Amino acid sequence: MSETNAPLIEAPRRRGPVIAAVVVVVAAVVAGLLVWAPWQSEDEAETVRLGVVGAAEPYWETFEKAAEDEGIDVEIVDFSDYAQPNPAVSEGELDMNQFQHIVYLADYNVSSGEDLTPLGATAIYPLGLYSATYDSPEEIKDGETVVVPDDASNQARGLLILQSAGLIQLKDGGSIFSTLADVDEASSRVKVKAMQAALTPASLEDVAAAVVNNDFVTKAGLEFADAIAQDDPSDPNALPYVNIFAVRAEDKDNETYQELVRIYQETAEVQKGVQEASGNTAVMLTTPVADLVASLTKVEADTEAHKG
Repeated sequence: MSETNAPLIEAPRRRGPVIAAVVVVVAAVVAGLLVWAPWQSEDEAETVRLGVVGAAEPYWETFEKAAEDEGIDVEIVDFSDYAQPNPAVSEGELDMNQFQHIVYLADYNVSSGEDLTPLGATAIYPLGLYSATYDSPEEIKDGETVVVPDDASNQARGLLILQSAGLIQLKDGGSIFSTLADVDEASSRVKVKAMQAALTPASLEDVAAAVVNNDFVTKAGLEFADAIAQDDPSDPNALPYVNIFAVRAEDKDNETYQELVRIYQETAEVQKGVQEASGNTAVMLTTPVADLVASLTKVEADTEAHKG
């Protein structure tokens, strides 16, 4: 027993006042915590759940560390396909996501009646056509089959690539709303089939060529440089295909979420990692949010008119 405790045992008559004093001190400390703790919880213990497709890319770990250095705890949630991250944000399972371009988001909002909105730009990536058999579109034989993704936005983009490559002809010249039904078979060199984006690389052994989304290129053991055709990301009309961070409309002014966008855009190691993951094909962007929102509004209106 320590000397400090000895006097309390030897002089029990003083126990009441000492306990009372301790109770007062403890009560004061607790009262102070009740005032301070909520602020500490809000500023230091917030975890932001960010949904992505392709969390295995090393730059996401770099991003998490950069956010941690700024006092933000980020939990990266990985998804295997594009259909899941938007509903997860709408339902509050995620705070934000980063995997899609504006055209894809517009189609989701119109189809679901939701109001997800862009919070910042990341990059625009050229979409490529790959083949395990041919080195150029010109070599592909007439009547063979080419695969495109089956989701609406990437299917239209893929079809436009095939048209630019001289493989198909789209009715009315094609648009961001083109589907397989718009392929003019009589004027096209190849047949076109659609399948889930994650599965198009696996089809390369069975078809002449396939449009493969950037998220699945390296996973399939392909090299970006192997694309035999691709679209032009520098075209001013490509704004709807800018990839973005997306949040619920009610969270568009959330400063923590905005800070995460800044960290992504301004951290050199993150930007370098994104470039490496894209095979140096990504065009990194800091497009003003107002421009992204304006583009989304236009594409949503066009989408509603098209579906109507």
